[in-house]
Amino acid sequence: MKTNKLVFYSACLGMLLFGMVMITLGSILPSVVQKFSLAEIEAGSLVSILPFGILAGSILFGPIVDRYGYKSLLIVCSLLVLLGMEGIAWADTLTILNISVFLIGFGGGVLNGATNALVADISDETKGANLSLLGVFYGLGALGMPTVLNVLKNVFSTEGIISSVGGFIFIVAILFFFVPFPKPKLAQGFPIKDGVRLLKSPALLVAGMFLFFTSGMEGIANNWLTSWLEKVRSIDGGNALLALSVLAVSLTVSRLFLGRILKIFSTQKIFFITLFTGMLAVIILYMATGFPAILCGIILLGIGMSTGFPLMLGYVAELFSSLSGTAFSVVLVIALTGNMIINYSMGVVSQEYGMSSLLILLIVCLAAIVILLWVFLLLTRNKLSSKS
Repeated sequence: MKTNKLVFYSACLGMLLFGMVMITLGSILPSVVQKFSLAEIEAGSLVSILPFGILAGSILFGPIVDRYGYKSLLIVCSLLVLLGMEGIAWADTLTILNISVFLIGFGGGVLNGATNALVADISDETKGANLSLLGVFYGLGALGMPTVLNVLKNVFSTEGIISSVGGFIFIVAILFFFVPFPKPKLAQGFPIKDGVRLLKSPALLVAGMFLFFTSGMEGIANNWLTSWLEKVRSIDGGNALLALSVLAVSLTVSRLFLGRILKIFSTQKIFFITLFTGMLAVIILYMATGFPAILCGIILLGIGMSTGFPLMLGYVAELFSSLSGTAFSVVLVIALTGNMIINYSMGVVSQEYGMSSLLILLIVCLAAIVILLWVFLLLTRNKLSSKS
């Protein structure tokens, strides 16, 4: 039990790093643009490198952890993120900057996938609760990095702050070296036939599509909410950013308490309750006229988005325990693809029909999520534990 706790805390540190590095580029992008005199298209190309790096890391981590275990991969990818952070801090050419962003994305993608798979592997009846708690550390990292930059910006240079964060990452990599991570599941070699069979599993593909829309919904909420508030609801920029912070806090706090709620209600009930909460949130956002009512809708939206990833990943870990890393790779790659496609779609739709399309796209995502969850539960009704 003590060993599992140590491994869990290590996974939380890895997820904290992922949260920090995911938000770093967005936090320092204005200073990077100024430093390198980037045009808008060059800045857009730089930002687009990050999700491709995450996608590459998400593809590779699963088969590697199933075959070779977690320790070496977590150490190596933490060091890659360290190199990426130092590169962003001190790069003097655009080529080094681009490589650094890719390293952060790749290492971060591995950290995200591997820590989720690791927590699922060491959890028994508490997979969903532990995965949800793991997600809290992503929120802490994502909220903490802008705070650190904002507090210290008048004392230290941006480069100095980012470089110092690299020192923290190095300490985490050293800690990983001493943690007794679980042994590889497939020490004798990766079974290609089983891996191919996994890719053909209807339940896994439906789970992936569920996360496709879940990730897409989270993406457009995080990336387009401030624009919707400013252009459709005429909210000033400061309050729009406050609302975005409220969304992040709502999602993080909801995941913090999910473990306790799972002791009262079944996973299926919580799924449908939170999805209903998400739909209620969109209705409130559509009807709300004042900022307080809008904030209520945003809080409910955070609650509605809080359970999709941890609970579905818990299901996937239960169904595909012998190849959990590979299974996580499959569904996380589908999820990241959904995030990119739905975000791009929001840009196209908003340009054609206006920013008010955000609420319509959120409802479409929620409807797809409900349908896919229903199909998933039908496909797995005899395979999941009775407590689900």
